[in-house]
Amino acid sequence: VDRTEVIRSSSGPVFSKIFLVDYYFEEVQRLRFELHDISSGNNGLRDADFLGAMECTLGQIVSQRKLTRALYKPGNTSGKSSITVTAEELSGNDDYVELCFSARKLDDKDFFSKSDPFLEIFRMNDDGTESLVHRTETIMNNLSPVWKSFKVSLNTLCSGDQDRELKCTVWDWDSNGKHDFIGEFQTTFKETRAELEGKQLQWECINPKYQMKKKNYRNSGVVILNHCKIIKMYSFLEYIMGGCQIQFTVAIDFTASNGDPRNSCSLHYIHPYQPNEYLKALVAVGEICQDYDSDKMFPAFGFGALIPPDFKVSHDFAVNFDEDNPECAGIQGVVEAYQNCLPKIQLYGPTNIAPIIQKVASSASEEMHTKEAMEYFILLILTDGVITDMADTREAIVHASHLPMSVIIVGVGNADFTDMQILDGDDGILRSPKGEPVLRDIVQFVPFKDFKHASPAALAKSVLAEVPNQVVDYYNAKGITPKCMSDYESTRTFSP
Repeated sequence: VDRTEVIRSSSGPVFSKIFLVDYYFEEVQRLRFELHDISSGNNGLRDADFLGAMECTLGQIVSQRKLTRALYKPGNTSGKSSITVTAEELSGNDDYVELCFSARKLDDKDFFSKSDPFLEIFRMNDDGTESLVHRTETIMNNLSPVWKSFKVSLNTLCSGDQDRELKCTVWDWDSNGKHDFIGEFQTTFKETRAELEGKQLQWECINPKYQMKKKNYRNSGVVILNHCKIIKMYSFLEYIMGGCQIQFTVAIDFTASNGDPRNSCSLHYIHPYQPNEYLKALVAVGEICQDYDSDKMFPAFGFGALIPPDFKVSHDFAVNFDEDNPECAGIQGVVEAYQNCLPKIQLYGPTNIAPIIQKVASSASEEMHTKEAMEYFILLILTDGVITDMADTREAIVHASHLPMSVIIVGVGNADFTDMQILDGDDGILRSPKGEPVLRDIVQFVPFKDFKHASPAALAKSVLAEVPNQVVDYYNAKGITPKCMSDYESTRTFSP
């Protein structure tokens, strides 16, 4: 990627060089740092002595903000030397601004009634083109309209550049689509910010044609900025670097439709050399989530099986059979618990997933009362079929959408997963049986068969891509700021 400057004659160098690396939560981004002792004058690596290397993931660095590791030499011997890597987010500005405009004494363009004005705001781009940022609603029959306030991100409004020119035009709406031009004016976000200091801002709305023709033309009305408010938006990384942990829970479908695990056609068959689809999906997603969980202990549950000792059906049993502590050590621990549990249970049914969603939701609701961004829950459900408790599941998801949690469902095998698409609210809003809508979209459904011939990374990417926004939407909507921001804020530099 890049290399630092050379620091001469030092056994404890602090490098000033900053590396810029694009960050993707949904990918495992492996990094390797190598240290070399340069002896010759030409800074070349050919004659340099290799001092050691360290490998880690970008996720490990950002979740700890400061990562110190031993430097390893060939043959994996570590000496006394170590390397420390510190991460800081160099973000653009993701803040939002809320604006409210009104106008007075606009020109009248209609014969039998007054003008029906609406306002358009354009951002002027570097190449001279313009992009529409916002169009207000039309206010009928009114020469002094007050338009509704609207929110827009600073990136959209001015690409993070406060001096970028904004062009505002006012039109008289016509039902045939041939709107009449009333007038226009220019401003910048920097100028509109003056309203924050309590200055009343207004602009003359000018029609250049009239300006040229009419001698005593003043304006075609005045546009007023009623208020301007900046809404601070925090990023996913700010929450992670502020110490927010991702609590990762797995739930595995042990219903009879999977087929007898002893049979090689079964979705639960344990092949000596080749992991089954359940294991592939678990490892692909778990490998990423584990970097954001400091204790690396993951609860794992099963549903739809008859379990020992009395062989009653359970929809939320601990895969390690320890109900008081269903946590497994690392993703490898989950894999081992899964393999050990298969011979001891009897696959059964039905496929009910509401109990497991409720179980994680109860942990998430305890976290919710802390009013701090400390733990966010991700539930990974691996299932082979159509769920039987659709009404209860919809109810559970609507309830969970108010909590710091997301649900990921991976459909394993070749069943018809049409019903599952309903839970993933991308094509319409999911509602509970009583008609209550989800507060936010927290379910992501992915059929494993779409990724059968792709890499595990592609599956993980598709499954986890929405998570950062879900985390940010939850905390920002609740007005919860990242923890320990004070010492973080001081070092931040904003760049457009």
